[in-house]
Amino acid sequence: MPAPQTVPACELPRKLHDVARNTGAYTSSGLATAGFRSAKYLVDEWFQNCCARYHQAFADRDLSERQRHESQQLAAETEALARRTQEDATRQVGARLQDIHCWKSELQREVGELDAETDLLLAQKQRLERALDAAAVPFSIATDNLQCRERRQHPDLVRDHVEMELLKEAELIRNIQERNREHKETCEMDWSDKVEAYNIDQTCAHFHNQSAEVQFYPHSAKFEESASTPETWARFTQENLHRAERERLASVNLRVLIDCILRDTAEDLRLQCDAVNLAFERRCEELEDARHKMTDHLHKTLREITDQEHNVAVLKQAIKDKEAPLKVAQTRLYQRSHRPNVELCRDAAQFRLVSEVEELNMSLAALKEKLLEAEQSLRNLEDTRMSLEKDIAIKTNSLYIDRQKCMTHRARYPTPLQLAGYQ
Repeated sequence: MPAPQTVPACELPRKLHDVARNTGAYTSSGLATAGFRSAKYLVDEWFQNCCARYHQAFADRDLSERQRHESQQLAAETEALARRTQEDATRQVGARLQDIHCWKSELQREVGELDAETDLLLAQKQRLERALDAAAVPFSIATDNLQCRERRQHPDLVRDHVEMELLKEAELIRNIQERNREHKETCEMDWSDKVEAYNIDQTCAHFHNQSAEVQFYPHSAKFEESASTPETWARFTQENLHRAERERLASVNLRVLIDCILRDTAEDLRLQCDAVNLAFERRCEELEDARHKMTDHLHKTLREITDQEHNVAVLKQAIKDKEAPLKVAQTRLYQRSHRPNVELCRDAAQFRLVSEVEELNMSLAALKEKLLEAEQSLRNLEDTRMSLEKDIAIKTNSLYIDRQKCMTHRARYPTPLQLAGYQ
């Protein structure tokens, strides 16, 4: 619409008015003595005051009209400028839409692949946790076996092949647990990074003009020193894509590595478990064989003890049986020593009696010596019997520990699928 006609802005000329003085013959100065006010305005002054008010009102209206016109004109110009600026910015932004859409499609594709890889990595992490929990069972079994075998008694408390295999198994499980724990932490860090990156990219991809999350950032219109150019922006996106692809490939390699480690770990544990079980079986066979042999020796020793006891009784009876002939021979010699005079002769009978006594004494000495030897042998046999019985009890206890305690507990060993984290 056409602008309204206005009076050009200019200063009005000042008009000088002469103020009449009350100095004539017909002034009112003489009335002051009559009690009337002498300082009153004149009629000309009143007209001058009215003209001044008219002039001021006209000037104020004229200024207001000019300001309204300028404001409307400025509003129209700024609106047109804003429209042109927005259209230009829209064209500039639209020019970038194709590139942005292209990169956005690439990023969305990469984000989707990262999301899928994150899910696979999460599944691998859960598999690692299951494998870590499953590895605790063999460690507990190996530790319990070692503690049970500490209750063996001397002389069976030996560092045998079974104990060496159990120690090897415990060390292997400890190393496996440490490796699984390290890979689990690596998976958790990688998985959390990918989840955070995916959430950020997903949030940014959903922003639009009607988004409730967008807000004013007064200082965002400034060109920051770190602001990128279109070239650096494209290079940055390319680098992000390359880095995401590297991370995804690294995650794939990590999953393959974890799968190989879990498979090898399960195989190593099962092989070690079989080796320990074989060592237990062989040790139990050795203990059973030793107990059987000791039982056989015990039976023979008991029979020998019985025979030796009978032999001791026979020797004692033989010694007792020699006492009567010795008494007879000694009594004869004693009586014949009282023969009178020439009759006290060393005749053949005297010599035979003397030799008989000597023979009986030698026989008694030999029998007594043999009795001492038999009694000592009997004591040795008793000691051997006690030792054999103790060793048999020890072997029975060792067999109970290895077969009933350890082997029964090892029946709870996890399966290869559990050790690999599949169950």
